Amino acid sequence: MKAERGQRKQQILECLAIMLQEQSGARITTAKLAEAVGVSEAALYRHFPSKAKMFEALLEFMEDALFSRIKTIAGEQEELRDKVNKVAMLWLTFAKRNPGLGCLLNGEALVGENPRTQQRARALTERLETELRSLMRNAEIQNEVTLKVSSTVAAQLLVSVIEGTLQRFVRSQFRYDPTSAWPVQWDLLWGGIVNGQGMA
Repeated sequence: MKAERGQRKQQILECLAIMLQEQSGARITTAKLAEAVGVSEAALYRHFPSKAKMFEALLEFMEDALFSRIKTIAGEQEELRDKVNKVAMLWLTFAKRNPGLGCLLNGEALVGENPRTQQRARALTERLETELRSLMRNAEIQNEVTLKVSSTVAAQLLVSVIEGTLQRFVRSQFRYDPTSAWPVQWDLLWGGIVNGQGMA
């Protein structure tokens, strides 16, 4: 019975992610979600006490998926340039492969929703910025690189470009490939962040 309950919760979240993609920009009601899942609204609330909790479950999934990988990247024996590039590509590729969740990453799906849920989504991006800043600060402390700007400014710049790319991806109804121009953009960004040839 517990397994069936877990499967139903998973089904609800998968349907919600699909609706976020297919109805991008539209407000998703529990009535529409219940219809998509094939259950009553009352049945939805037996699994999640509110729609906010459903969104938070998706955000928690994304947090676990993204930051467990970022932790692995941070521990790899690679140059800073490769690590930072991998983190950025991870974020963009995740959204590309999961368009509905990409709407959560850029906050569009949460307009008009619970403020606490909106803050939870913002916290993901804030944590990304923190992780990037930490990577660059540590590399500078260990004399691996010399930054042209502070690690804070560098991380802010990278996150701004990533956020803008995701916004374009969602606004294009997922037709724009968020990873297509990144290699060129990355070369430009890296050259503006690091002194010298930027190969360290």
